[in-house]
Amino acid sequence: MKTILVPTDFSDTAYNAARYALHLARQVGTTRVVLYHAYELIVPVPDVPDPIPVIDPEDLKQSSETGLSLMRSRLQADLPEGVTLLTRSENQLLQAYIDQVAKEEQADLIVMGITGGSGVEEMLLGSNALDVMKETHTPLIIVPGEASFREINTVVFACDFRKVTENTPIQPLKLLLDAFRARLFVVNVDHEKRHFTADTPFETLVMDTLLADYTPEYRFVENESVVEGILTFADQEKADIIITVPRQHGFLAGLFHRSRTRQLAFHSHIPLLVIRE
Repeated sequence: MKTILVPTDFSDTAYNAARYALHLARQVGTTRVVLYHAYELIVPVPDVPDPIPVIDPEDLKQSSETGLSLMRSRLQADLPEGVTLLTRSENQLLQAYIDQVAKEEQADLIVMGITGGSGVEEMLLGSNALDVMKETHTPLIIVPGEASFREINTVVFACDFRKVTENTPIQPLKLLLDAFRARLFVVNVDHEKRHFTADTPFETLVMDTLLADYTPEYRFVENESVVEGILTFADQEKADIIITVPRQHGFLAGLFHRSRTRQLAFHSHIPLLVIRE
């Protein structure tokens, strides 16, 4: 894993995520960490009663570069030996351009922070991390604001065992599992076998074949709430990261509906690794 991309807005949460990325770099042998700030120039709209003040693009650029320089300086104490910390600043909309940046930087992973919320707060505030999650096809680690880095020794992979071959991004998943070299739990949450089908035993066997090199341990958790079931199990096993695969289509009531991943991201104190199909 050569490069980790860390989008930042210079908040405390972003600094925490950057520190997490640097410690993770030490564990997985990353050699480049790129701090990325996307600032968006607001263009005045004609005939608007309360016009938006015009901001000089050069001022925005200078402010962005100054923030990145300061951040880079403050992170030097956490920089592992052999890791280069770089910066990149652009006038872009983050979620629209993030995949292009990841491609240009040859990033294997994106790391971002998120601040916890609940109820109406999380619905209204949203999150840059969740916006990026919807758009990027690069694996994304979402780091809760209060989470500190723990070496990844235990991984929980949340799975619904539906169309495993079709829906599991197995190559990026294997690359990350190879880097972590951690104990792997494959966890399915259900309630009174509502989602158990005639295909479930076969799909479980398929998953076991795909992950045979990692000696996965399977757990079937009984809980009405998929999110609560995952988090409770992860806490019990002292998991260091939770892996989830948001679905574009399919089993809308299951774990991988985007709203469930959103709940996990906001309420988990354990970092969440999102791998898109």
